[in-house]
Amino acid sequence: MKFLISAIVLLCGGLGLAGAQNPGGQSSALPSAAEFSATLLPEIKGVVSWKTLAEVTPVRQKDLFVPQFSKGIAELDKKEVRLQGFMMPLDIGEKQARFLLTAVPPGCSFCLPAGPDALVEVRAKTPLKYGFEPIVVSGKFAVLKDDPMGLYYRLTDAVSVSP
Repeated sequence: MKFLISAIVLLCGGLGLAGAQNPGGQSSALPSAAEFSATLLPEIKGVVSWKTLAEVTPVRQKDLFVPQFSKGIAELDKKEVRLQGFMMPLDIGEKQARFLLTAVPPGCSFCLPAGPDALVEVRAKTPLKYGFEPIVVSGKFAVLKDDPMGLYYRLTDAVSVSP
């Protein structure tokens, strides 16, 4: 399974900097995933927003870039949180025990819809039914500082909850 996620990240250019700002500081004129998701997902009280999860900056350390998380994100580590987003399945089947929750709907089954700040690996307590509509899940949040797959966030023991 790690190979599958790594392959998707590599194919789609999500090598830890896909969601990073242009190094020259110039705007690409395209909205960030967090900005775009705000048009698709209304803010819900008690649900961590994608704007919060986007508060991460790639910082150069020697020959690579590592994520530097905001204080707000760091405070979420190892806490029970609620997240909303779109399910991107990692397995074939109607129900998914492990999937990516994304800030924007996937447009291609082989490409990540956004950078690492707009993806959360979810490991569900019991498999959840796949669908195209946004979902809200609750679970234990982990901030990943050096994930080998380039992910920034993981939610474990996740369950589907009402918004």
